[in-house]
Amino acid sequence: MMSRLLSVALLALAASSAIADDKPVPPNPEAVAAIKALGGNVLTIAQNDARLDVTLHLASADVTDEALAHVAKLDQVVWLNLAGTKITDAGLAQLANLKSLEKLHLERTAIGDAGMAHLKGLENLAYLNLYGTKVTDAGLAELNGLKNLRRVYVWQSGVTDAGMDALRKAIPEVGVVGALDLKPVEPPMEKPAEEKKEEKKADPKPDAKKDDAKPADEKKPDAKEKKK
Repeated sequence: MMSRLLSVALLALAASSAIADDKPVPPNPEAVAAIKALGGNVLTIAQNDARLDVTLHLASADVTDEALAHVAKLDQVVWLNLAGTKITDAGLAQLANLKSLEKLHLERTAIGDAGMAHLKGLENLAYLNLYGTKVTDAGLAELNGLKNLRRVYVWQSGVTDAGMDALRKAIPEVGVVGALDLKPVEPPMEKPAEEKKEEKKADPKPDAKKDDAKPADEKKPDAKEKKK
């Protein structure tokens, strides 16, 4: 009896330990505080989910490579927005170990081809925005091994149509968006000349009764006058 109770107690203890292990691990508090001090933000993407969404694009202070050192301490980052910041190619090396990263905004930064080399190990990356950067075809080719990549924006960068086609060939599932395709609005077609003529012919006819009306004092010719 005692042995059975002991077994039940051990099972309960193991179950409680497993539940405790499943609880989300809180992010590095020092790193979070440093990012927030710059005007950035760190949020979990859902309740009871340790994965993080880190945003620095609206920071009140200049965001440089120093800020990336704090981001690198947060292993749970899946979404990272660095748009419009002053980070450099060298600074991106600090993100190389963020293996959970899925979405990365680098638009309107000075990032170039050298920076792309630091991203080629981010195997879970699915979204990358390079709008307004210095990246060229050579830098884009660094991403060829990222088979989970699904969306890349390269508008107003140094990437050409050939570079976009090369990435699509390497990753058939990826969508590469370059310059916006704005189709011109065509003016309304003029009516053919024949239709215009028909419209003119359709003018209202004069009132037949008015045409047939004769003055009251007009006399019919006398039959005798007709014989003459």
